[in-house]
Amino acid sequence: MSVDLDTVKRVARLSRIAVSEQEAAVMADKINSILGFVEQLNEVDVTGVEPMTSVLPMDMRKRADAVTDGNKAADIVANAPATEENFFLVPKVVE
Repeated sequence: MSVDLDTVKRVARLSRIAVSEQEAAVMADKINSILGFVEQLNEVDVTGVEPMTSVLPMDMRKRADAVTDGNKAADIVANAPATEENFFLVPKVVE
C-alpha cells in the first residue's frame, strides 16, 4: 500500500492542517516509508507466539467487580463553573 500526494492533501484538509505542496510531498514519502516497515512486520511468522502485555511474566492487577450505587455526582460537578441539580451548565452554541 502506498500513499499518494492527493491522499496526503485530503487528510491534511480533513485535519484542518495547512500543508504546502513541498510539505505534502515530504509527508507522502515519510508515510510510505512507515507503511513499508509495517509491511515488513506482516512477513514475520508469529504462529505459536502468545500475546503478551509485558516482557516479564506477570498477572494483571484487577479491581473487584462490585456493583455500587455511585453517589459521586456531587464530587464530579464540584469544580464545574456552573451546575444545576448535579448537571453541568454550558452556554448555548446553537442559534
